[in-house]
Amino acid sequence: MTAAGARPQGARDEAGAAIAVREIFDSIAPRYDILNHLLSSNVDRLWWWMAARRFAAILADPDAAILDICCGTGDMTMALLKRRPKNAQPILAADFARNMLARGAKKFGGRGAVALEADALHLPLRDQSLDLIVTAFGFRNLANYEAGLREFHRVLKPGGQLGILEFSTPGGLIGKAYAFYFLRVLPVIGRIVCGKQGPYRYLPDSVDNFPAPPELLEMMRGAGYAGCGWQPYTFGIAGLYTATRGPVAL
Repeated sequence: MTAAGARPQGARDEAGAAIAVREIFDSIAPRYDILNHLLSSNVDRLWWWMAARRFAAILADPDAAILDICCGTGDMTMALLKRRPKNAQPILAADFARNMLARGAKKFGGRGAVALEADALHLPLRDQSLDLIVTAFGFRNLANYEAGLREFHRVLKPGGQLGILEFSTPGGLIGKAYAFYFLRVLPVIGRIVCGKQGPYRYLPDSVDNFPAPPELLEMMRGAGYAGCGWQPYTFGIAGLYTATRGPVAL
């Protein structure tokens, strides 16, 4: 059975998982970008661009209220900003890992986004206040996936949209090659570049424990979302989940 949320090694409950995840990402923040681009051969840039394109209509509205949650070092935020008109309402770029957020703020500061240190499970935002929530490769790290979906639902306006860009596990020969890379190669590269092994052992485990697309889509429907869908990217190595907030809060 898929885990209810991220469980780094040694974490016994949701509170412990959240603390462990924050510590992991704060510890690798200085080399996070170079490792991401290296390990993905820069394909991650294409994924951010494709995700931002999916929400082009909302991004083009200067009055749209937009949140990039679990923004990390801000690459998804930058992709969203490229589709924002001049003098548009600033995008909120939020993360609870302070070192990651600080590096992101250096990228998007003064370019139409505002950094917000916040926990995705306890957003300091009003009910029904956002038109769009996007998260790129951060949802997988929440301590409780269903609680995260409910919290996003709470702050989205009726008809507001949700986009979750995440890794998945492809099938067939590609899946076998992908698994070998994730389980054998990635931790070694991470240890060499980052100087520590733990964080890049956590990454493949977190992907392996993450719900498969049909399961996550069912969670989204259960949280009150409509029009739930999943668009695979690059043979299903990653994919974009999309949904619209239903009219009734749960």
